[in-house]
Amino acid sequence: MKLSALQQYGIVTANYWAFTLTDGALRMLVVFHFHQLGYTTLEIALLFLFYEFFGVVTNLYGGWIGARYGLRLTLWVGTLLQILALLMLIPVAAGWPKLFSVVYVMAAQAISGIAKDLNKMSAKSAIKTVVPETPDDQQQGQKQLFKWVAILTGSKNALKGVGFFLGGVLLTAFGFNAAVGWMAAGLALAFLLTLVLPGEIGKMTSKPAIASLFSKSQGINVLSLARFFLFGARDVWFVVALPVFLEAALGWSFWEIGGFLGLWVIGYGIVQGSAPGLRRLWGQTTSPGVSAVQFWSALLTAIPALIAMALWREADVAVAITAGLAAFGVVFAMNSSIHSYMVLAYADAQSVSLDVGFYYMANAAGRLAGTLLSGAVFMLGRSETEGMQACLWASSLLVLLSWISSLRLPALQRKVG
Repeated sequence: MKLSALQQYGIVTANYWAFTLTDGALRMLVVFHFHQLGYTTLEIALLFLFYEFFGVVTNLYGGWIGARYGLRLTLWVGTLLQILALLMLIPVAAGWPKLFSVVYVMAAQAISGIAKDLNKMSAKSAIKTVVPETPDDQQQGQKQLFKWVAILTGSKNALKGVGFFLGGVLLTAFGFNAAVGWMAAGLALAFLLTLVLPGEIGKMTSKPAIASLFSKSQGINVLSLARFFLFGARDVWFVVALPVFLEAALGWSFWEIGGFLGLWVIGYGIVQGSAPGLRRLWGQTTSPGVSAVQFWSALLTAIPALIAMALWREADVAVAITAGLAAFGVVFAMNSSIHSYMVLAYADAQSVSLDVGFYYMANAAGRLAGTLLSGAVFMLGRSETEGMQACLWASSLLVLLSWISSLRLPALQRKVG
């Protein structure tokens, strides 16, 4: 049976959703489990070092592999590698020497990082194969592309939020080792769905040379730099510092933290998925362009600084963090959704996985920098509150750099192909 482009995309997306649940849950499991064992925030951040580093490498080479051999291969390899990473974590024990435990978990996280970005690149690139070429109605094509990007990105992050909550619940109910085993089994079932995919999905008609790994498009290059700073700004306070702060300073339990962060990411995903509708409510009838990127990044710059100032003025900590996080989530979601649309709008349809791979390489590099800074900057404070303030100021600086980078974006050519 020959699958339509839409059916192919549906299968890729369903697998990506299942993968996202395990990815979100695993992050919470690792943070909480090793914090419980007495690891510092910097040591926990180092556990994610290879996860983010190999994400950079994977996005660069994964796009080339997808263009040359098809997105089915990258999807299969990514899913199987995540199953392997989860299986590797089953025997991890509290009695292991700390150095050996850190190196072993870093290796498993490296495999998970490769897996995550192979899956994401496959799913994001597949959108371009679904949206039809519309030379007679370019604006309609742009709107449809923005809609599909928003749906995928929003739903993915909503499910990642569910994964955060799932991680906290699984750790509480089953413990670390059994939790990763159950997730490996669930993802193996999702992998079976992808066996019906055709091999040609996303494959270029001509074989791209290795030199084509680096984008030659000014739009892709500048947007990638802005993306680097944008995601560094999120992870510098969200990945390690925030969950540790909620546990150490506010005394929240693991499942409460996982539930709270999960709800935040779910809300963040809903805003991303609703971005086209929200823009229409605000009177924006056309698809977003360069000015939208600049506006939303400028607005985001102020939010982490305002949260840091509230903590410095000794405002109610729980209110400052929860309200500030909600505001940050809404504005960051609009930034991310528009960014995800813009990279596909700039990309060439024939080499979309190369352009998307390069762009998400910058995304992964930003996460890597943000994760390491999250652990290191938090330790600069003499207390958990001061550490959190330092991370928030770093976040504001990184968003400012994202806005400055976006000032060099070229005008968007109104076409889909």
